Order: sequence, then structure tokens, then C-alpha cells
Amino acid sequence: MGGGSQKSCSARPAGARGRGNGHGSCTRAPARRPTPRAREPRQSTTSMNPRPPRLRVVGFQWSPASHEVKDYLARNRVPYQWMDLESDPAAREVMREVGATPADLPLLIFPDGSYVASPSAEEIAERIGLSTEAGSPFYDLVVVGGGPAGLAAAVYGASEGVRTLVVDREAPGGQAGMSSHIENYLGFPRGLSGGELAQRAVAQAQRFGVEVVAARSVDSLRVEEPFRVVHLDDGTELFCHAVLLATGVSWRTLEAPGCRSLIGRGVYYGAAAAEASACRDMDAYLVGAGNSAGQAAMLLSSFARSVTLVAPEESFAERMSEYLLDRLESIDNVRFRPRSTVVGASGDDRLETITIEDLESGEQETVPTGALFVFIGASPATEWLEGVVARDPQGYVLAGPALARGGPTGWPLEREPFPLETALPGVFVAGDARAGSVKRIGAAVGEGSTAIQYIHEYLRER
Repeated sequence: MGGGSQKSCSARPAGARGRGNGHGSCTRAPARRPTPRAREPRQSTTSMNPRPPRLRVVGFQWSPASHEVKDYLARNRVPYQWMDLESDPAAREVMREVGATPADLPLLIFPDGSYVASPSAEEIAERIGLSTEAGSPFYDLVVVGGGPAGLAAAVYGASEGVRTLVVDREAPGGQAGMSSHIENYLGFPRGLSGGELAQRAVAQAQRFGVEVVAARSVDSLRVEEPFRVVHLDDGTELFCHAVLLATGVSWRTLEAPGCRSLIGRGVYYGAAAAEASACRDMDAYLVGAGNSAGQAAMLLSSFARSVTLVAPEESFAERMSEYLLDRLESIDNVRFRPRSTVVGASGDDRLETITIEDLESGEQETVPTGALFVFIGASPATEWLEGVVARDPQGYVLAGPALARGGPTGWPLEREPFPLETALPGVFVAGDARAGSVKRIGAAVGEGSTAIQYIHEYLRER
């Protein structure tokens, strides 16, 4: 990085709030004391397992809270043993061992015997060794979002001397991190999972000194010249010279009657890795025709009795890569229902049936199933940027040539905006959240790395 921005690393705005020593070194956040909800087990005269147990999750299979815990661990590539209280006698024995009650579920039990009842994402992150606090109140660059675009920017920025922090509310990798197998990413001829790709990117970023704050959301952004101020959901404020918005997109919800009340109880959004084993000997259904749906179907086909993809497209070839479609068509228990859509779901405490409508004939069929995975496109998670940067009607962030000086987008400077710069100078956008972006992992990585060039120019300008 140029000399100007290196000097800025030691600067600290007056009144900046946050933790850390505030000087130019890049340190990790100090370890927090164990959460008060983490309790030691009662002494027991019996041994559950002669070998040291690994991380265990005890809960109910059809509980949304249990699903969220499993999903968070799966997306962070943390191995665990799932124990269903209703069907696994060992789960009840474990509950007696630690002195927990059903009201405590889901229960996260650690190898040392301690446990956390009904853990939040923040509590899980802390206990599995992720940092949930920034080590300093000031950075050259704050990256909002840990998907491919954000992690690429962090790697390229930190490797060139930009003091960088990544804030991610869920798990590194974004939607790409939920892909069970990616085969068309350059340099990996045998493919790899999205989680593995994200894990490698995080390790690479941290090797260059990037700090990653997990289980935190950014809820506002403001200007205090010459700084940009990022406000986190725990009240922490981070001052920086530049911000990169790499928030990605979130799955759109299926609005068919009955679906919303069954989320986490058989209706899942992009959670095939967390729930695949629960689909054993089940007829599972997926809604969607893109690569994400195809990759999930590949994974589920190893567990479920059958996997049926439902989509309104005339042909799955319209949206799914040819190599993936060819692979799916060769699997005996994978079926396709084009020109169809799910119009309803029902069940008391869990999903029991879905209703599929043929869009050509209008005929409806109700089929039994306990698992419906939804991949029907996505929308940007940019509501918190209302009034801060310009967005298009769908919420995607406008940048570069899409901005007009003095026009409705409000570009304030005489110079033209940099290609990935938003209507707020010093705030950039990359990846799926940008208006007009190509929704591919490779494109997101390219935009994230390219953004660093323009951030360098912005820092030199200041």
C-alpha cells in the first residue's frame, strides 16, 4: 500500500469507541470470559463414552432452534454429533449426565463436559474459538460480509498493507459457503465444498493479518469526516478510512401457504449440509433450478430415498450448468418436475405434505414429505443502507458508472466515482449486492480483489 495510507494506520479519531490498544499493530480480540450460561456438569459415577466425546448437540429434530445451531456449526465446518432427544436414548442419558432439562434445548455440550443451553450465534462463535469483538476501534478498511467478494478483498488488501477487518453475521463464505460441492471454480479440477473454499480463504486472510469478527451484524453506517463509521449490533463503533460492502444476498422465502410456519421444521433455506443425514430413507423435495439447488440435490441423493427438483422453468438447463445437470440425470433416485411450483405445505409440528401444481395443466398433487429445501433466488440484504447509499428498486447497490453527478443518486464530488464506489465516497461495493453483478463465485472474487485497487486510489487521494 502507498505511504499515505500506511501513515493513516496509526491515526485514531477522538472519541472512537471500541476495544483494543488502538495502535498500529494488528492484534486479535482478547478472549472473553465464559458466558454465564455455560455451566459445568454435575458429577456422575457413570461414563457415557470410554473415549473423549466430541462436540455434541442435543435437541429436537423438528425444532427451528436446533436447526439453527446445526446449520451454524455446519457452515463453520465444526464437526459435531447430533443427538435427537425423541429418537436417541443416548440423548436422554446425556441430559441426565449434565443435569439439563428439555427447556434447555438445544444443548451444546463440549468435550470438557461443559454446556451451553439454547445458545445464540454469538455464544456458539465464542465457544468454538471465533472472535466476536474487534481488536481495535480503527482500521484502514472495514469489509462488511465474509463471502467470496469480501474475503478476496481482505486477502488482497491486507497483503498490500491495508489494515483490514471483516465483519460477518453468519459464517464465512456467504451463499457460496453453503454449496456442498463446487466443480467449476478455477484451479480445483476435482471440486471442493463451499465451506472448504471459505475456510481456506479465511486462513489465507488471517495469515496476512486480517481480523475476522463473527456473529456480528452491521446495522448502520455514517460519516464523521475524514472517517467512515461502522456501527455494529452490539453497540461497538468502528472508525475507518474506507468501507467495502460485500453483504451478498439472502434466499427469498417461499410464500406458499403453510411454508413460513414450518421453517426449521422441515422447510429449509440453503441448509442441505445441516439436514442431509435427517433425510435418510425420506422422499425429499427441492424448489429451484439453479446450481445451488443442483448441488444440494447431489448431496441429498446420498441420503434420501428420492430427491425431486421442482421448478417453473421449461427446462432445468435454462439455469443449471450442463456438467451438473448431466451428473444429476445419471443418478437413479433424482427426479425432475419442470413447469411446476409448490403451492402449499402442511403439518402440525413438522412438515408432512406439500402440494405441487403443474403450471401447464393447473393440476395439483399433494405428496408426503418431511423435507423441502428452497433455492428460489435471492435478494440483497441492504435495508440498513436506506438513505445512505443509492440502490436500485430491488435493493441492489448502485456504483461507478451507474451514479450520476448531481442526479438522483446524489454523487457529491467533482471527480467521477471509481468503478465500484457507491454514492458515498469511500464506500465501495463488490459481489452479489452490487447492481448488475454477475452472480458467480469467480465474479465475486474478481470484484473483491479489483475493489482494492480503487480503495488504494481513494486512500492516496485523501
